[in-house]
Amino acid sequence: MGILYRVGGMGMGDVKLCAAIGAWIGPQQLTMALVVTGIAGGVMALVWAAYSGFLKESLSGAGDLLFGLGKRGLRPHETLVLSNPAARKMPYAPAIAIGTIFSFFTL
Repeated sequence: MGILYRVGGMGMGDVKLCAAIGAWIGPQQLTMALVVTGIAGGVMALVWAAYSGFLKESLSGAGDLLFGLGKRGLRPHETLVLSNPAARKMPYAPAIAIGTIFSFFTL
């Protein structure tokens, strides 16, 4: 999660929340929680983008982030960062909560 903060894609509050959850549930369960968190966050983002009418723009931005990573390295993207006022932002705490709760039922 710290890497996502470093590249401008996640707020420090979400990073601290994941760190607190990791301290609470331990490394083995945290791995499961983070996997499910990623899946839940992806589904939430796709549903939100489709419902709000900017799915094509979101998928294009995701492709730019992934395929531009080789050129940029761990430097933040020019426009797709939290510090850009024009960028769309989605709260990630619900996805973290879903991943954490799911991890309790699987391990």
